[in-house]
Amino acid sequence: MTKNKITPQMPANPLPHLVDWLVEMGLSEAAGMGVAPLSWRTIDAWCARTGIDLAPWEARLIRSLSSSYVAMGRVAEDETCAPPWRMLVAQQERDSEMARLEMVLG
Repeated sequence: MTKNKITPQMPANPLPHLVDWLVEMGLSEAAGMGVAPLSWRTIDAWCARTGIDLAPWEARLIRSLSSSYVAMGRVAEDETCAPPWRMLVAQQERDSEMARLEMVLG
């Protein structure tokens, strides 16, 4: 994308501090032979250690984001899964890629 001077459009993030806290907590945790969303115990331990008292809605949102992260990780194991940052491809982009492919393959 950088080579083609394409800037990916990122979704709006009105609460970046919550995402920062989620990343600091670890996004997910080990569970058996895989990963699981952050447990309430992990979230509470983080709050106790950092001295940050999350509002109930913040804690629920962090847990929900962690659950979504784990779920998408499972979906992404399928080799046909499109990357989540990929927007719909414009016809101009398709035509450009087809032209490059034809140059390579003849």
